Amino acid sequence: MHILSAEFITSATRLSQYPPADLPEIAFAGKSNVGKSSLINILVNRKRLVKTSTTPGRTQLINFFNINSQMTFVDLPGYGYAKVPIAIQKSWKPMIETYLSERPTLKAVVMIMDIRRTPDEKDLYLLNWLGHHQIPTIPILTKTDKLKTSQQLHQLTLVSTTTGIPRDQIILFSAKTRIGKEPIWEAIERICHAAAL
Repeated sequence: MHILSAEFITSATRLSQYPPADLPEIAFAGKSNVGKSSLINILVNRKRLVKTSTTPGRTQLINFFNINSQMTFVDLPGYGYAKVPIAIQKSWKPMIETYLSERPTLKAVVMIMDIRRTPDEKDLYLLNWLGHHQIPTIPILTKTDKLKTSQQLHQLTLVSTTTGIPRDQIILFSAKTRIGKEPIWEAIERICHAAAL
C-alpha cells in the first residue's frame, strides 16, 4: 500500500473512549518488547508515528491511528512483562479482550512474536482466544536479522509446531532489513478486501 497519511487519532482504555467505528481496523498484539511499535512505523513509512521505547510495557493504552483515511491501525498494550505493576497487568486483559470482542470494525489481529523465543502460555492463550472468537490472525516473527538463516528456519518450525500455525502462514519480519513488509501488507489488504465482499 502506498502511504499518503498516517495520523494518531486517540488513546483509550474503555469502550466509550474509542473513536467512531467507521473504518476497517487492524489490531497489533504481542508481548512487551517484541518490536510492535517498530513494525507499525515501518509499515506506514514513519519513524515516530508509534513511540518506541527500550522500556518494555510502556504502552498501557489502546492507541488508534488513521492510515490513508482507509483503515485504522490499533496498537494494543504489550503483555507479559514482569516489571509492570500487577494491578496494571490485570487491567490489560479485560481492556484488550473488550476491544477484541466488542469492536465491530475489527478485521484482523497482527500477532507479533520474537523469533528468538518459544511462544509461551500468554501467546498461546491469545492465539486460542482469537481462534475461538473467529478473528483472523496474521502471525509475524520479528527480529529475524538477529539469527542466521538456518536458525530462522529452525525457530520457524518450532513456532509452527508450538502454535499449530502452518509454516507458510507465518511471516518473517525484520525492522532492520524490512524483510516481510510487503507480505504483511498483502495479508492485511487481502483480509480487508475479503471482509468488504
